[in-house]
Amino acid sequence: MSPASAPLPAAGQRGPAEHAIRAQIVEAARLHFRHYGYDKTTVADLAKAIGFSKAYVYKFFESKQAIGEAICAQTLGQISAAAEAEAGKGRTAEDKYRRFFRAIVDASADLLFNERRLYDIAAVATRERWPPYLAYLDTLFAQLRTIILFGRESGEFERKTPVDETCRAILQVMQPFVSPAMLEYTLDQIHDGPTEVVSLVLRSLVP
Repeated sequence: MSPASAPLPAAGQRGPAEHAIRAQIVEAARLHFRHYGYDKTTVADLAKAIGFSKAYVYKFFESKQAIGEAICAQTLGQISAAAEAEAGKGRTAEDKYRRFFRAIVDASADLLFNERRLYDIAAVATRERWPPYLAYLDTLFAQLRTIILFGRESGEFERKTPVDETCRAILQVMQPFVSPAMLEYTLDQIHDGPTEVVSLVLRSLVP
């Protein structure tokens, strides 16, 4: 790949987009954040763990937040990938949507219960509207749009409402169970709540 066509680093990152040292820093940060939390970890802590100077870490990331964003992008990317894979197993649009929503809820809850400190980073990203979170929303929107269009083509879903308006509305009612900033406050409804939301959405999509 020529320099002109090489991928650019994400916002807040410096140097080549693909670099082994960058990946090493991110992995060390992930381990530190898991044990000590995002707020209690400094760039100096990460540099010491890897055996680099703090100045060397800053050659790849302009701030601790930039490192947090890289980890958040990986974490949220795993959730959206799980949702896409599960939706792909459905044969009907209804089944695809049920699987899609359930996969997001399950993966998000798993992160909350088993990787709480990484979940907290995703929650911060949600509240502060970090680029990885906005990209995550765009990905979910695109995945949902594919399901809705499939349902319209198969005759399962109505076709009168503009598709993007439909997708925005559906994502809005899903938020309490898929937003990292909101899920922990709806845990008492996590079993029945998503099912009720799915039923409501599917009724609204009837032709």
